[in-house]
Amino acid sequence: MSPRPRVSFRLYLITDRRVVKNGDLISACEAALTVAREAAPPGTVALQLREKDLSARALYELAIRLREICARAGAPLIVNDRVDVAIAANADGVHLPFDSIGVSMARRLLGPDRLIGVSSHSPPDVAGAAREGADFAVFGPVFDPLSKPAGASAWGPSGLGAACGAGAIPVFALGGITPDRTRELFAYVGPAARPAGVASIGAIFAADSPALATAAMLSALDPSWTRRQ
Repeated sequence: MSPRPRVSFRLYLITDRRVVKNGDLISACEAALTVAREAAPPGTVALQLREKDLSARALYELAIRLREICARAGAPLIVNDRVDVAIAANADGVHLPFDSIGVSMARRLLGPDRLIGVSSHSPPDVAGAAREGADFAVFGPVFDPLSKPAGASAWGPSGLGAACGAGAIPVFALGGITPDRTRELFAYVGPAARPAGVASIGAIFAADSPALATAAMLSALDPSWTRRQ
């Protein structure tokens, strides 16, 4: 299955309100996405709402607030796992954890116009996601995570390269992603098996300044992107 051209983002931000220094996830997201709007082309950054311990109502209310921020920034909003919340909040798509419902069922519920991302932990996982019709995959851990203890051995750049070549869908590197490691990944992995971008939790939301952290990550992805003053 050929890649879907609508996956144009390069930086995939994944929320975790527990690591935000001031505890205000909304302001952290707004700061990060404001920088993205000013520094990079529209649609360069996407936001995944991943707060697994919240009730459906609380998650929906948070999604509604983030939807407004994402709309202003031109950033797709993706809801983790909860297809019902994604539909109710008019999000741009859903991200399916490895043990979630299948891509085909999610597609039936979401229709053809919303994005479906899938978590993957091996190159065969990426190949399977592509066969099932996922729009993109997040692969990891590439390095040991910054935001939580390592739960599995890191794949490293060579494992990421294998994952990117395993299926014809965009792949985003997750796990221990920093600006320096982002540069390392794109220098190491050849053009034939290069990730579409990187996914980040701790490097952005646990930073003292999510805005500055986002600017640094965008610069690592493309040095030509500079924030307009």
